[in-house]
Amino acid sequence: MKQLTKTVTLEHKQLTILKPIDLVVNAGETLAIVGSSGSGKTTLLSLLAGLDLPSSGEVYLKKQALHKLDEEQRSQIRAEHIGFIFQQFLLINSLTALENVMLPAELANKANAKELALTLLNDVGLADRCEHFPNQLSGGEQQRVAIARAFISQPDVLFADEPTGNLDSNTGQHITNLLFNLNKQYGTTLVLVTHDQKLAQRCHKQIEMADGHLIAEQNNLTPLTSVDKAVKL
Repeated sequence: MKQLTKTVTLEHKQLTILKPIDLVVNAGETLAIVGSSGSGKTTLLSLLAGLDLPSSGEVYLKKQALHKLDEEQRSQIRAEHIGFIFQQFLLINSLTALENVMLPAELANKANAKELALTLLNDVGLADRCEHFPNQLSGGEQQRVAIARAFISQPDVLFADEPTGNLDSNTGQHITNLLFNLNKQYGTTLVLVTHDQKLAQRCHKQIEMADGHLIAEQNNLTPLTSVDKAVKL
């Protein structure tokens, strides 16, 4: 990301969500984005994943200039390189757990979609819940289905927005272990937004945001000398 910003219009007023940000995330890293509510974390994650476009600045993923692509082109990049775990799971209620996990692989025309989905559901401990629909699963089970779905395309980068935010502590710990185990197994770069300091501390690195700025980096969360300084990760 180079000098990335995001501004929206609300009731005829301009609201700046992200102020100029420079950030580099290298392949294979695990990065946590932390900060108080309203600091711009989720907006930053959406821009990194190509789910939204910046107001100004540049975003590159595997040398692809996301800020120059239209939605169809960005969708193709996401299909090829990105997995996303949403805070609200976003499972399709009319599909079983197996069908939800299979869907990205089927859209990518993978012949072994069912085999891959069954393997991943087994990896997340849901081999016996394949034929259950989302409303028949607990919150933790739905989150595990969402994780399996995110990994089925074996993405280069996995983005996760508050992956443990809606879960009790025991289930959250299980999901955390699952995320890092699968991340290690598939060699996927992991970028996550979280309020959970225990989760953030398990990442190789973390950055802190406040008022749309990057203000600190992980080693000892030492404040940056300038809010415009690049965080080289």
